[in-house]
Amino acid sequence: MPGPRIVIIGAGIVGCALADELTERGWTDVTVLERGPLFVTGGSSSHAPGLVFQTNPSRTMARMARYTVEKYVSLECFRQVGSLEVATTPSRLAELHRRFGYGQSWGIGSSMVSAEEAAALFPLMDEEKILGGLHVPTDGLALAVAACEAQASRAAARGAVFVGDSPVVSVEQRGGRVTGVTTPGQSYEADIVVSCAGFWGPSVGALAGVTIPLLPMAHQYVKTTATPGAHDGLPILRHQDQDLYFRTYGEGLGVGSYLHDPIPVDIADLPGGAHPSKMPFSPALFEESWARAGELLPGLKNTEITESFDGVFSFTVDGNPLLGEARELKGFWTAEAIWVTHSAGAAKAVAEWMVDGRSSLDLHECDLNRFDDAQLAPAYVRERSIRSFVEVYDILHPLDPPSVRDVRVSPFHARQSELGAVFGEAAGWERPLWYASNPPPASPVERDEWSSRHWSPIAETEARITRERVAMYDMTPLTRLEVTGPVDFLQGLTSSNIDRKVGSVVYTLLLDDAGGIRSDITVARLAEDRWQIGVNGPLDLDYLLRQAPAGVSVRDITGGTCGIGLWGPLARELVAPLTDIDVSGADFRYFQARQGHIGTVPVTMMRLSYVGELGWEIYTRADYGLKLWDTLWAEGQKHGVIAAGRAAFSSLRLEKGYRAWGTDMTTEDNPLEAGVGFAAPGFEGDRNKSLTCLVLSAGTDVPLGREPVYVDGEPVGYVTSAAFGHTIGAPIAYAWLPAGHSVPGTRVEIGYFDRRLPATVEAEPLFDPKHERLRG
Repeated sequence: MPGPRIVIIGAGIVGCALADELTERGWTDVTVLERGPLFVTGGSSSHAPGLVFQTNPSRTMARMARYTVEKYVSLECFRQVGSLEVATTPSRLAELHRRFGYGQSWGIGSSMVSAEEAAALFPLMDEEKILGGLHVPTDGLALAVAACEAQASRAAARGAVFVGDSPVVSVEQRGGRVTGVTTPGQSYEADIVVSCAGFWGPSVGALAGVTIPLLPMAHQYVKTTATPGAHDGLPILRHQDQDLYFRTYGEGLGVGSYLHDPIPVDIADLPGGAHPSKMPFSPALFEESWARAGELLPGLKNTEITESFDGVFSFTVDGNPLLGEARELKGFWTAEAIWVTHSAGAAKAVAEWMVDGRSSLDLHECDLNRFDDAQLAPAYVRERSIRSFVEVYDILHPLDPPSVRDVRVSPFHARQSELGAVFGEAAGWERPLWYASNPPPASPVERDEWSSRHWSPIAETEARITRERVAMYDMTPLTRLEVTGPVDFLQGLTSSNIDRKVGSVVYTLLLDDAGGIRSDITVARLAEDRWQIGVNGPLDLDYLLRQAPAGVSVRDITGGTCGIGLWGPLARELVAPLTDIDVSGADFRYFQARQGHIGTVPVTMMRLSYVGELGWEIYTRADYGLKLWDTLWAEGQKHGVIAAGRAAFSSLRLEKGYRAWGTDMTTEDNPLEAGVGFAAPGFEGDRNKSLTCLVLSAGTDVPLGREPVYVDGEPVGYVTSAAFGHTIGAPIAYAWLPAGHSVPGTRVEIGYFDRRLPATVEAEPLFDPKHERLRG
C-alpha cells in the first residue's frame, strides 16, 4: 500500500529529505511542491554555506546532526574535512572544554588541541592570537543542493513526484481536517500536508490558520579571491569570540559573520529573482567583521571580496525546530526552522512520527505545540527569536535583559517582590529563584564561576529552613488540567490504575497512541467524574485534547488557579489552626487530596512533597490567591516561615532522589530504570542503563548538566541534573550509567570543563532513606 496522500510544501533540503524518509518507509504517494525551480529553489538551502558542527548541548539535536552526517556521507554529498573551533579568550577556551564534554556525552569523537596544533590544522591562522581549540574530525561541509537532488532522486524512484514553480496559494480543509492544497491552475488532494517552507513557513501556516512561530533573520556572508594557503582539505573554522566562521572554496574563502546587530527580515521585503533569500549586502555592517577576520587570518588582508549577500534563515524563540502536527488543523504538519546541519535527522524523526506514531528521538524540545499562547504573540516571537539568534552563535555574548517579561505572574507576585524575589523565567512564567529577604549563611559555600551563575548562597538558607521549620514555594507555574467525564478515558492513557476512590492521588505515566511513554503526570480524583491533573506543560495538554472523545472535557486551569507548596516539619502546626480539613497523619495520608477551606479561602490540598518534607500542595482560584498567601504567611510568623525559591527546591529535590521529566527522563529513557517504579510499555531505549545518584567527593564545583561520566578514563554516561546538597554537604548529580557501573560504591569521574571531578555512586535517597519525615 502506498500510504496516505501526502503533499510536502518546499523542495529545499528538509522537504527532499522528508520525501526520501517517507518513501523509504513505504509511504510513496508523496507530492513535493516548490515555489521556485528545482532544486536551486532560492530558499535558504540554495545559499547555505553548509558548515556542519554536530556538537550541541541538546542530545536530540546532536543525534539529528550525527544522522545527517552519516546519511550525506553515504550519498556522497558531504566533505568530511572536520571542524575547528578556536578560543582567543580564557572564557571561550573554557566553553570549548564544555563543548568537548557534550561530544563525549553524545558519542561525537573530538579532542581539545593546543594553539600550535590548531595552527597546524588551519595554517592560515595567526597562532599568536589563539589559546587552543576543539577539533571534531567527522564534521564538515554538507553540499546542500547536491543533497536535495540525491534525496529527491531516491524518493522519485519510489514514486514521489516533485513539481517546481508551483507556489501554494491555499490550504484546503473540511471539518477541522486538511484535504489538500491549491497552486495556480492546479489542486492536489491530500490526507496530510507538511510545511517544509523554511522562512516562508509562517505564510504557509497562515493559509491553514496555523501559527508557525519563527522569525526570518539575515546574516552576512562573503566569498573572497584566492588566499595564500587555502585549499579544500582545510577544516571548517569557527571563531566565536568574534562571531565569525570560515570555509574554503578551492583557494578562496567564505566568511560568515554574526557580529553585526540582528537583522530581522519582513518577507514582503525579500528581493525577487532567482535568489529571494539573498538580501542586498550591507557593507557598513561588515567592516568590523572583516577587520576581525583579518586579525585571525592575516592572509585575508591581501584578498578581495568577490561575492557578498545577507542570507536569510529561520529562527525560533528557543533556537529549536518546529516539528509535528498542528493542533488547529488535523493532518497539517510542520518541519520548520531546520538547518542543513540537522536536516536529514529531523526529517527521519518526523517520518518515524508520521508512519509509526512516535519518533525514536525525544522531540519535546522540538514539538510545534510546546509553547504557551503568550509565547506565540508576535512581539514575544520577535524579541526572543532575536535573542536566540545571538545565543545560538555565542552563548557567552552579553545580552540586555529581555523587555518582554512579566507576561505570566502568579497572584503572589506582589508579595514575592516585596520580599526581594529574584525571578527567572520559564514558559513565560516569572518564578522566584531565591529571596533577598532571606539572609545568606555566615559561611556560604563557594561556587566556581560557571555554576554560580543564576545561583545565590541564599539558597542554602532557604533549604536549611525548609528542613528545620517550614517554607512556602510558589507552585503556580506547574501546568494543571481539569478533566471531566468517564474514568475510561484517562485509564486508557495511563500506566497505572487511576480508578480509585475520590480523594486519591496517583503518580503515573502518560502513554501515547503507540503505547510508548509521553511523560509522567499526577492524577487527583476530586469527584466521581472530575480529576485535577498535574502535567508537563502544553504538550500534555495538546495530547489530551486530541485524545478526548465526545463527553470528555479537558481544560487548562493553570492561569485561573494558583498553588503553594507548604513544606517542612512545622507545616502541620502552621496549617491545622487555619483549615476545616483534618490534616492529621491518620486521616490525611500521602498521595491523598481533600477539599475545604484555609481561613475564608476554598482550597484543594494534596499530600505531596517534592522536597522530602511533610506538607501539602495547596491550590485555589487565582482570585483567592493573595488571600491564601497572606493567611498562611501571617500564621506562619509563629513558626518562622519563609518564602523559598527554585534554587533551594532543586537542591532538596535531588537530596530526596525525585526525578524531573524532560531533564532526568525523556521518551527515550525507561522510567523503570529511572527508579520511578512503573512498567514502561513501548520503551525502545537501552534497558541496561540506570539513572544513578552520584555524590561528588571533593570541592564545591557543581555540574551544570549533560557532562560526560567516565569510568577508567572512558565515557560511559552523562549527567542529567545536579545541585549542591546543602543538607548532606556535597554536590549531587544524577546520571544515566550502564547498570554495571550503577552499583553503590562505584567510583566515577565527571568531566567538568577542563577537569575531572571524582564522584561515588550512592544508594538513594540520600536524605531520609526510610521516608520517616513524610509519614507523620
